[in-house]
Amino acid sequence: MLNTLIEQFPIVFKALNMGFLQTFKLFAVSLLGAVPFGLIISFGSMTKFKPISAVVKFFVWIIRGTPLMIQLLIIYYGPGLIMHTPVWNGGEDGRFTASAVAFIINYACYFSEIYRGGIEGIPKGQTEAGLVLGMTKSQIFFKVTLLQMVKRIMPPMSNEIITLVKDTSLARIIALQEVIWAGQAFLKGSQGISGQVWPLFFTAIYYLVFTGVLTVVLRKIEKKLSYFQS
Repeated sequence: MLNTLIEQFPIVFKALNMGFLQTFKLFAVSLLGAVPFGLIISFGSMTKFKPISAVVKFFVWIIRGTPLMIQLLIIYYGPGLIMHTPVWNGGEDGRFTASAVAFIINYACYFSEIYRGGIEGIPKGQTEAGLVLGMTKSQIFFKVTLLQMVKRIMPPMSNEIITLVKDTSLARIIALQEVIWAGQAFLKGSQGISGQVWPLFFTAIYYLVFTGVLTVVLRKIEKKLSYFQS
C-alpha cells in the first residue's frame, strides 16, 4: 500500500499542480475584471438618472439572487442554444473564458454593493467642502472619497476575495480542469490510477495554503490603510 502511494504521488502531485495553476489563473483574471467592473456598476446603481439606476439594480438583484453554478451553465451553454452555434470553443480555453466571464459578472455585482456602501458612508459635507474649495466632482472622488472608501471596504472585500478562491471550484460544472477536477479524475480513472480518493482530499491543502497567504496579504494591506481610520 505504502509503495503504491509513493509511486502514485509524483503523478498526482504534477496533475494537482497543473489544476491549481488553472484555479489561480481563473481567480486572478476574475478578480482583475470584477474590481473595476464592480465600481462601474456601483456608479450605475447610484446615478440620479432613474431608468439606468433601475435597470442596474434589477440586474444586480438577479445576479445576487441566483446560484453562481446556474450562471456558469447559462453563460457557457445559453448563447449556443439561442444562436444555434457555439460561442465558446469546446476546448479548455473556451471553458476558461466562459468561467471567467461568469465570475467577473457575479463578483462585480457583489463588489458593487460594497462600493456603494463605502461611497455612501462618506459624509456629504466633505463633498460640499471640496466644491467650496473649487475642486471638481472627479477630483473630490479620486482625492477625497476614493481614499476613504478603500479603507472602509477592505474588510468586506477581503471576505469576498477569499470566497472567490473557493468558488473557483464551481467551474468544474462546465468541465474546466481546475484543481478539484484534477483530484477527482484519479477517483474515476486518470493516468493509470483509479479508485483513489486521497488526491481529491489533498486538494484542500492547496486551498488552505492559498487562502492563508491571501489572508496575510490582505491584513497587511488593511494595516497600511489604517491611517484613513476616522
